[in-house]
Amino acid sequence: MDPRMQELITLKTIAETLNQSNDLTLMLDTVLDKLLKLTGLTSGWIFLVDGSREYECVADRHLPPALMHNEKQPMQCGSCWCLDRYRHGRLNNAVNILNCKRLENAVEYRWGDTLGITHHATVPLFSGDRRFGVLNVAAPGKTRFMDEELALLQAVAFQIGSAIERMHLYAAEQHRADLFARLGEFSSALAAVKSAGKSPKQIMEHAMALIDVHFDWPVTAWIELDGSSFVWRSVSIRGGIISPNTRVPLAAASWLKNVAREHSFTAVGSAEIAMLTGCDELDEALQSFSDALAAPLLFNDTAMASILLIGCKKQRVQSHHVDGKVLEAVLEHISLAMEGAYLQEKQRELTRLEERNRLARDLHDSVCQILFSLSMTAKGVESLLSDDPEKVLSSVRDMQSLSQHALKEMRGLVMQLRPAGLETGLVTSLKAYGEKLNLHITTQLLGVVDLPRPVEETLWRIGQEALNNVSKHAGISQAEIALQLTAGEAVLRISDNGRGISKNRLNQPKPASLGLSTMKERAEALGGQLTITSVYRKGTTIHAAIPLR
Repeated sequence: MDPRMQELITLKTIAETLNQSNDLTLMLDTVLDKLLKLTGLTSGWIFLVDGSREYECVADRHLPPALMHNEKQPMQCGSCWCLDRYRHGRLNNAVNILNCKRLENAVEYRWGDTLGITHHATVPLFSGDRRFGVLNVAAPGKTRFMDEELALLQAVAFQIGSAIERMHLYAAEQHRADLFARLGEFSSALAAVKSAGKSPKQIMEHAMALIDVHFDWPVTAWIELDGSSFVWRSVSIRGGIISPNTRVPLAAASWLKNVAREHSFTAVGSAEIAMLTGCDELDEALQSFSDALAAPLLFNDTAMASILLIGCKKQRVQSHHVDGKVLEAVLEHISLAMEGAYLQEKQRELTRLEERNRLARDLHDSVCQILFSLSMTAKGVESLLSDDPEKVLSSVRDMQSLSQHALKEMRGLVMQLRPAGLETGLVTSLKAYGEKLNLHITTQLLGVVDLPRPVEETLWRIGQEALNNVSKHAGISQAEIALQLTAGEAVLRISDNGRGISKNRLNQPKPASLGLSTMKERAEALGGQLTITSVYRKGTTIHAAIPLR
């Protein structure tokens, strides 16, 4: 056959083979087999070289027994002339290698028969400015390749390089899609706990556990700035989390501070990783940090500066940019959750302050007024002691009535501060409280769940305020209390058929009543919701729903 026609057939066959698979190893193995059959060569192998210049023999065909020695050990370690030229940038085209160092070693150390193969041709694999490795082909007794043969091998190498580039892009896109899907799951899981009253540090600890669950990074480490030094807070290795609480050696402090000042992820080299050693407990984790990325977590204007380190899989070096962007997004979600917890804590403090102010007003409007009247009555009694015994007796009775009223008011306020009656259950306690306000209460309880103390006390406070509003504003002496409990939610409903709330007042952007505002804030502080439904002169319903986690 005409050599030109044979060359075209070879290129066509190789192109078809390269388009039949998205599995890199399978593709390279198949195309190597096709190439050898079409060119009449007998042996071949392909080395892929990563960014750190480490190589891997990913495909081989018909290796002589000498190179198959000890499970292909000669193909897995050591250097050779073709790889040396490739690493130093001196292998840009298909070339003849005078002889093969691996085969020379096989002869010297008597690893087996070389089947007469002593030389091979070497072709670099690249696409544009991206370099991937080398293709080697050989045949027994063949010590030199013709220029036409090298040109054909060069054309095949171009095709292989383009196919590798396409597969890397495909794998990177698949990896990107997978990481962002995992990011969505992580975000949802983190959002489920950020309203549960946790401190920022507790949220960070929980986030570390979630990262271990939702991502396949082999190692994740949390390093926190503590004063002027850094401390290992948590290290997650696939299958477990350790909390060393060990200070990072001072040698690493400088570059860690540089990482903390950045606003994006940073690639971490082996030299920096070596600086982090110093604790036996971390040796196993650090060994996995051959390829790593680091990014800062800034919370509350750097009041707590942390760094997250992730170890990346070597075979995904080209997609580290995607891992870095996802790492930044993970830290943004954690930062938002911590900021949310911080703001919720501040909100709870404001709620407590408003509660104290409300109690102060109630004391002034009720107990203080009664005690003032009691004081005035006592002074009047003093002036009547010598004049009219009957008037004295009447004033003393007034004093007794006022003191009893003051005592009742004070006990009511004390009960609001410390709900001592909750031991009998939320519904029973609210019914007793309503009856003390001279209300006729009907109750309904659906479900049996042991309520967490914070949830029970929040519903108690909401119920108190709602019953107070019925007593003061509804113009009716009946109310209904209903509590529905499920595994995931507690719902309290208090309703009456009283005069209701006017539509204009109910639709105000900010509730005019401090009590209504406080009820909403109490429910929202535990991740719940409070809704108020009212029809003027037809009654009001308070509906409080709080999730149970």
